[in-house]
Amino acid sequence: MALTKEEKEKVIADYAVHEGDTGSADVQIALLTKRITQLTEHLRGNKHDNASRRGLLKMVGQRRRLLAYLRKTDFDRFAAITEKLNIRTR
Repeated sequence: MALTKEEKEKVIADYAVHEGDTGSADVQIALLTKRITQLTEHLRGNKHDNASRRGLLKMVGQRRRLLAYLRKTDFDRFAAITEKLNIRTR
């Protein structure tokens, strides 16, 4: 259920702001989006897995906070990442 090392490295390489970047808001949002997508698919088949549902809600909340931070500090990066990841915003 977790991301494999190769998937994680690919996401980091695609969304890194600079060389060696693993912790910028862009990378964190992209990784959370990938995990949210995987967990959503898991929950479609396992409707009673409430522990995973709680983890999903925590990830969605964390991504929402990171997006709010990015929107406040650098709107151009916010717009680019939401467009690239197909994330709906208000």
